Amino acid sequence: MRYHQHLRVFIGAVILAASTVVAAAAPNDYRFELVQAQPAGPGKTNVTVRLVHVPDNKPVAGAVLFESKTDMRPGGMAEMTGKVSPLSSDQPGIYRFQVETGMAGKWALDLGAKVQGEAGTVRGNILYEAK
Repeated sequence: MRYHQHLRVFIGAVILAASTVVAAAAPNDYRFELVQAQPAGPGKTNVTVRLVHVPDNKPVAGAVLFESKTDMRPGGMAEMTGKVSPLSSDQPGIYRFQVETGMAGKWALDLGAKVQGEAGTVRGNILYEAK
């Protein structure tokens, strides 16, 4: 009888561990892609990105982007940061930002998002050129 109790606990632990691995792997099924980076006035760039579900290459609408920061890491100046402000978008899976960079050069935009139905956070890094 005691053997069966241990076996049930072991099986339950295996199932829990397996479901945790599946939930943790899900954010890897998504990717942020640069659509466009265009000047939006002195020291400002509008950056448009697409969030894609990689297995079927479809855009992901309705994600909640809760983290956005930018710096000049690709230009060799990681300490140079900018201000990121979300902009509206009328296309599913397309997310827009206005970035105050302060100077031209190569920049990185780091994003974090929650996708409905996924337990983990989707993270991405977009490289763009500010002019």
